[in-house]
Amino acid sequence: MLINEVCKITGLTRKAIEYYIEKGLISPSFLENGYRNFSDDEVERLKKISVLRKLGVSADDIKAVLSDKSGRELQTLAVKKELDIQREQAKKSILEKLAGGKSYSEISTELQAVEGSKTITEKLLDAFPGYYGRFICLHFARFLNEPVRTRSQQSAYDRIISFLDSVPPLNLPEDLQAWMMEITEETGTEQIAESLEHTRKSIEDPGEFISNNREMLEQYIAFRQSDEYKNSPAYRLMAYIKEFNQASGYYDVFIPAMKELSPSYAEYYEQLEKANERLFAEYPDIEKL
Repeated sequence: MLINEVCKITGLTRKAIEYYIEKGLISPSFLENGYRNFSDDEVERLKKISVLRKLGVSADDIKAVLSDKSGRELQTLAVKKELDIQREQAKKSILEKLAGGKSYSEISTELQAVEGSKTITEKLLDAFPGYYGRFICLHFARFLNEPVRTRSQQSAYDRIISFLDSVPPLNLPEDLQAWMMEITEETGTEQIAESLEHTRKSIEDPGEFISNNREMLEQYIAFRQSDEYKNSPAYRLMAYIKEFNQASGYYDVFIPAMKELSPSYAEYYEQLEKANERLFAEYPDIEKL
């Protein structure tokens, strides 16, 4: 198929198609007369490229998406898009403060925090790939738009970056990767956000949460103590992640630095510890899980 027909079918301009050829996204063959010949597969690929470009996906990311058969790249891009939206909302808030009379020097400090949050969240996605990476990335992103005002905070930020730059990759066995992909295939950023919000509400008033969810908690504890759970992929996955976090310095380096960098995360972490203490007091067997 010649390029003029491809343009009509895909709605792309000749210049756009030539750009995608230059970027290595498609590789049409050449006819004897020197004209490019596009296969049906390449036309379908161009249709996908057109959709992804309209969604704001870069050419480099499109190449990764099209070569990925598992769908992981698209899920990661969805998280990045969500993080971009959060940062744009933060920037909108900063603009409103500027319009309200705040000085440019004050605004500059807040803006640096927003840009710094991008660095950390992107490194989190690289360090912890897959669903686990998406989950912790969105979890910590909520606490990363606070200005760095003290030397202690700057030191904590530097330690976080150093940790994420040096942390070894989380390499799960192939069967666990496949299992996690299967159970999280339909889990997008909205579902993760709902889960995080549920956790936040549960630790605000742990007494009320326990009172309203006793039956569910008792069923959960019974399941976690069962042979069925101990022989499940979920048990193995949690064991791998726990071992990785302990060996990598996640608990000893990253979490303390996060508490030092972000006052709101320090407050959240304190609430979480208090909620856990209340839960352990009512259900001592949970500590054995």
